[in-house]
Amino acid sequence: MIVADNHTGLKAACENTMPSIPMQRCTFHIARNAQSYCTKMEYKKEIGRDVADVFKQINYSNAMRRKNEVCEKWSKKAPDFSRWFDEVAEEGMTFYMFKDPSVHSRLRTVNILERTNSEIRRRTRVARLFPNEASCLRLVSAVLMEIHENWITNKVYINQQKLEVERNYRKYVA
Repeated sequence: MIVADNHTGLKAACENTMPSIPMQRCTFHIARNAQSYCTKMEYKKEIGRDVADVFKQINYSNAMRRKNEVCEKWSKKAPDFSRWFDEVAEEGMTFYMFKDPSVHSRLRTVNILERTNSEIRRRTRVARLFPNEASCLRLVSAVLMEIHENWITNKVYINQQKLEVERNYRKYVA
C-alpha cells in the first residue's frame, strides 16, 4: 500500500508503474483540506473533527456510515465541503483492508515519512554547507541508516504479523 497526499503526479506515476498496489490518501491531509471547502471560520474546526472521526472508525462499513452522516450533517451549512468529502473520503479508507484495527492509525497518514524528512532537514541544517553533493548524500544516508537501525533494535512501528489483509480488500480500493 502506498500512502501519499493528493499529489497528482505521484498518483499517476504509481498507477503507471505499480498498478496493483493500492493507494491510501493521507487522512490528515484530507481533514486539513476539508477545512478549505468551508467559508465560515466557525465551522472549520468542527469539520476537521468530523472528518477525523470518519477515519477513526473501527472498520470500513462504520467509516462509510459515518461519512454519510457527516455529508448529510454539512449538506446545508457547507454544501461544497459535503460534495467534496463524499467524493474523496473513500480515497482515505484503503487502510481498512487490514483486518487488525491496531495498525490502522499507523497506516492512514504520511506521518512517518514527514518525521523522517524533518529529521533529515534538522541534520542537514546543522552542516549548512556541503563541499559537494557526495558529502550531503553521505550525511543523509547516515541519518537514514540510523533511523533504520533504531527501528530494527528499539521499536516496532508496525507488527508485520498484524498485517493480514481482508480477503475482499479490493472492494475498499475499487
